[in-house]
Amino acid sequence: MADDEQAIRNLVARYCHAIAERDDAAWAATWAEDGEWLVLGASVRGRDAILAHYRKLSARVRWVVQVAHDGLVELDGDRAHGRWLDAYVRGSDGEWRFARRQFHATYLGPADLSGAPPAR
Repeated sequence: MADDEQAIRNLVARYCHAIAERDDAAWAATWAEDGEWLVLGASVRGRDAILAHYRKLSARVRWVVQVAHDGLVELDGDRAHGRWLDAYVRGSDGEWRFARRQFHATYLGPADLSGAPPAR
């Protein structure tokens, strides 16, 4: 179980790193084929659709920083939940991927941080 927990923590780290590096293929590989991404009010399902939506969103910005705090992992066989608002599934290849991930923007304002935080 400790190996599975570490694999999920590494999955979250790979996701963040792929965003910072703008490595779309590595980012897409973190998703299950039928994964669901809840992002900025949209629900997108399926790895290909998620990647297309990500490319659409990221095309508008020059850079993105993705920060994932240290979360908790709750394992249940080949499924797991994390306190990152995520659900995970182990694929037939033995790799953990996102089954569901929810993104909450904490700030979308000017780079000088003069904007208001988003309403909750």
